[in-house]
Amino acid sequence: MMDRRSSDNTAENVHPLKLLTPAQFAALGGSAVAYVKPVSGLVLSTMISDAEFNETEEYQLVMSADGTPLMVADTADAVSEWLGDKSLGLATLH
Repeated sequence: MMDRRSSDNTAENVHPLKLLTPAQFAALGGSAVAYVKPVSGLVLSTMISDAEFNETEEYQLVMSADGTPLMVADTADAVSEWLGDKSLGLATLH
């Protein structure tokens, strides 16, 4: 026998954040949330055309929640120092 309560309430039990589009979800953080992503110089060269990167070196890319690049560094310490005087929440990537 099927429990009607569980099937009827399924839509009501969905967390509202799961219904947001990717753009709406990114806008929640606006410029207040950032994340750090390790990325190769080769990838950065395709993203930032007016700068030169060693293609084999790994860099630290700081991005805002909406996907805007904020900063590129060659070490995690440089990122930590830069973030030290910013009022940004740092999200971890999974």
